[in-house]
Amino acid sequence: MKNLFLFPIFLLTLNGFSQDHFSGITTSKRIGIINVGLNPSELANLNNHFEVQLFSSSINVSNNKIGFSDILNGNNLENIIFKGTEPVNFNVDTEFLGPGFAIKLLKWGFAVTSKGHIKANIIDVDPNLGSALTNSSLNAIGGSALISSDKNQRINGTAWGEIGFSAAHKIFENKKHKINAGLTLKLLFPGAFANIGVDKFNGRITDNLGNLQLTNVNANLNIAYTGSLGNEFTNTSDYTKSVFGNLQGIATDIGVNYQLLGSGKNYKLKIGAALKNIGSMTFKSSSNYSTNYTLAIQGSQQLNLNQFQNTNGVKNIEQILLNSGFLNKSAQNRNFKIQLPTVFNFYADIKIITKINITLFTQQKIKSNSGNDQITSQNIISATPRFSVGFFEAYIPVAINEISGTTAGIGFRFGGFFLGSNSVLTALSNEGKQADFYTGFRFGFL
Repeated sequence: MKNLFLFPIFLLTLNGFSQDHFSGITTSKRIGIINVGLNPSELANLNNHFEVQLFSSSINVSNNKIGFSDILNGNNLENIIFKGTEPVNFNVDTEFLGPGFAIKLLKWGFAVTSKGHIKANIIDVDPNLGSALTNSSLNAIGGSALISSDKNQRINGTAWGEIGFSAAHKIFENKKHKINAGLTLKLLFPGAFANIGVDKFNGRITDNLGNLQLTNVNANLNIAYTGSLGNEFTNTSDYTKSVFGNLQGIATDIGVNYQLLGSGKNYKLKIGAALKNIGSMTFKSSSNYSTNYTLAIQGSQQLNLNQFQNTNGVKNIEQILLNSGFLNKSAQNRNFKIQLPTVFNFYADIKIITKINITLFTQQKIKSNSGNDQITSQNIISATPRFSVGFFEAYIPVAINEISGTTAGIGFRFGGFFLGSNSVLTALSNEGKQADFYTGFRFGFL
């Protein structure tokens, strides 16, 4: 199970590192397809009559344990992440925007977009349990640790694609005010999913001369997987090749925005609100399994945790537990529904002086991350001062994230090309627990 736990960390060291995708550019004064991902009503504010999205990508990771200095120093990351007593949270979140097209026609804006998602998470895992399963060791003094958690401790991975159809309409405008509303309908293509959830875990781990024994346990267990993720959870290609599966779900985004107009085409204030990812997708295949168990180890019974070392696949872990005789099946489904990470976005872009604005933004998750059928999200608050002269923008997003704490980054746009990071400034301080990178290109005409 060592590689299973550490897969998000391996992605961290290989790729880059947050969860607020394209922060800064999604509230750019140059309105285009990228802004639709934040709020579909922005389509009515398109700068050009036509826009073509070529390709954009955002690779983000946030955690509450590992600092950038730990990576640079080459420390044993699997030892650091399970130190202390605070539950471990580690999120890898990547987003790829494929080809897209938008058009502005009279008071309307329309767009067709494509997008792929890959996520891998460690959620609320007790550090002693994580250390026992990855390092065959305990943090606790005395060689014994009592673990009692009301949280659902999860390891989760998901890949899916979507095709979006968006429309926005200018519903009111005069010399001083403008109001737009918009909607995006998403067709969802679930590709891959795996989940291990251990809820209400109570038990003791004892180190007996290097053999870690689990005793006196009561817990609820969910094990779910689709296709290749059952056999191999840690292979990156199993995610990338499975981003687009069959059409098995629908979701919507809805949003509005208001502008207090100034001279010319500029606004003094813009306020927007959107409810995103309202919907779910269903995994349907003969190779799918989602099974609920109860795990009970009583009296003198014990489970040797060393046998989970170096297991990569969810099916392998499930089989070891079944062979132990401590699992009791309560329910099993071949087809199961997964909830998208529904969030509420609210932002205000305020003109300070000519060419200088500041954007205030908040993202609030609607559902808890504890559900075994829930794709995760996190709460974010940010402020982004920006300098804009039409073809060029530069901005500095500063945020407080639910998991990684305070971050600061920098980004710029030159015409339709953009490049940025939500956290490069705090990462350079070596203490930041988030790092990320995004880039993309689109062009508009007429």
